[in-house]
Amino acid sequence: MNWESWIRGFADYLRLERSLSEHSVAAYVNDVRKLASFCSMQEEHKSPVSVDQNDLLLFVAWVHKLGVSERTQARIISGIRAFYHYLMMEDAITGNPAANLDAPRIGRKLPEFLTIEEVERIIAAIDLSDPLGQRNRAIVETLYGCGLRVSELLQLKISDLNTADEFIRVTGKGNKQRLVPIGREALKHINLYLDSSRRTLNVARGFEDHLFLNKRGKALSRVMVFTMIKKLTQRAGIRKNISPHTFRHSFATHLVEGGADLRAVQDMLGHESITTTEIYTHLSREYLKENLLSFHPRAKISGRQQ
Repeated sequence: MNWESWIRGFADYLRLERSLSEHSVAAYVNDVRKLASFCSMQEEHKSPVSVDQNDLLLFVAWVHKLGVSERTQARIISGIRAFYHYLMMEDAITGNPAANLDAPRIGRKLPEFLTIEEVERIIAAIDLSDPLGQRNRAIVETLYGCGLRVSELLQLKISDLNTADEFIRVTGKGNKQRLVPIGREALKHINLYLDSSRRTLNVARGFEDHLFLNKRGKALSRVMVFTMIKKLTQRAGIRKNISPHTFRHSFATHLVEGGADLRAVQDMLGHESITTTEIYTHLSREYLKENLLSFHPRAKISGRQQ
């Protein structure tokens, strides 16, 4: 496939799975087209799947020489990282050449997360009279109750469930496995799903052990889960930009807010570095500050005097 074919697929991924606005999609696509243009000026005219880390470093140096702002440079590098993350998910490449690409430090954007009340509203929006309702309830409970990535959710097998000890075996990035505790509420709805709609499915050959299936008895796709979450969010009247990954952020944020040990949260999320997990301490601080300014009488008085 050529650059334009991969760029079109990337744009669809950004719309459907990352839920980005058309403005953001256009910006990311333009960033990748800058890389394509840079590669076309080189002797080898490399395709996106043959670009290596050295090519990207030369591209970053070229962008810097253009004299654009550090914020623009950071956004371009972010777009390139997202593009190669997409190629990795599509199995187009086996190694990510953008993994160690450094961007100018301009401050860290905190991820969106749901309040506990918003999670409950989304769960309440699930129509359990629908044949797929119990499956969808089990999916949401598992995403929020275990902090899984959507790719990890889709790989879950029935044999990964340890109902007696209330753990699930999760296969994360790089096929690394970890054990994650699963709450009784999530387990209850998984078992209800297994005993109801999952039992009546005509399961396709090779998918007998897959936990979450579509109505044709095959594995769910990422797009199906994203679409389901979007519909539930709209039905719940929540205006935040929500994706399945938001439940992972919410899981970690609520644990940190509740006083959970950061190392334990790191293990449950499957983060290699504790610094990745530390962002949830910042989220917690912002949450606490927001509540202080909103509800503490002295904070309100101070705010009015300023």
